[in-house]
Amino acid sequence: MKWLSRLQIAVVLYAVIGIAVFYLQDYFLFHPEPLTKSSPYKFEQPFKEMNIPIKEGVNMNVVCFLPASDSSKPASGAVLYFHGNKKNISHYAKYAGYFTSRGFEVWMPDYPGFGKSTGELTEEQLHQFARQTYKLVRARYAADSIFIYGKSLGTGIATRLATESATQTLILETPYYSITSLFSRYLPIYPVSRMIKMKFPTYQYIQQVKAPILILQGTDDGVVPYSNASRLKPLLKAADKFETIEEGSHNDLTTFPAYQAAIDSVLKYKN
Repeated sequence: MKWLSRLQIAVVLYAVIGIAVFYLQDYFLFHPEPLTKSSPYKFEQPFKEMNIPIKEGVNMNVVCFLPASDSSKPASGAVLYFHGNKKNISHYAKYAGYFTSRGFEVWMPDYPGFGKSTGELTEEQLHQFARQTYKLVRARYAADSIFIYGKSLGTGIATRLATESATQTLILETPYYSITSLFSRYLPIYPVSRMIKMKFPTYQYIQQVKAPILILQGTDDGVVPYSNASRLKPLLKAADKFETIEEGSHNDLTTFPAYQAAIDSVLKYKN
């Protein structure tokens, strides 16, 4: 019977796709570009590089981008920048200039397997890297001079850190409700919550953040849909802000005047 044959094919396809997603989920989610420890960084702005041993076999590479202004003057504060899921720090260095030009240091760690950082890429290890970076910055700056910033993948990491560590403001660029909610968008007929290892439940963390929160999300984002990010709106405190960037996509928000105005209002920066 044709219907039985088609059902068998459908069941096999369902199983094959499910197995592929389970075993290849890290491939879909992360796109690292590793570097050797001796690879030189070439940035167009002043920086210092640090390698922090976390434990045996685990090294966290951090780059601190320095203010572009007179180096004899103290920095206005520090931005802890947790980047997205591609390549390494070199890919995101261009975004540091927006903050260094305003007198802030930008501390950017690479995740395990990204750039010069090593170790197993797990959700808890990512949070551990975040805590270690915060400790480095907190040794230099008071909490009210520290801004925690997350972009894309980094928004879940940044939000969790803000539940544990004091900060002036938590800034989230293109955040997701959770990683499982993003996978569910493409795999609605699968039990995604039981299949996906990386959860990053931003919606849970964000309700525990006491510091002010600024969310920036584009309406044309094809990676984290606006509908997904906007699910965080009802969870914000009254004084928090959700900035909608009309026609903004996933990687161009920094070019919009609305983004720049929102960031400058948080940094208390005036031209």
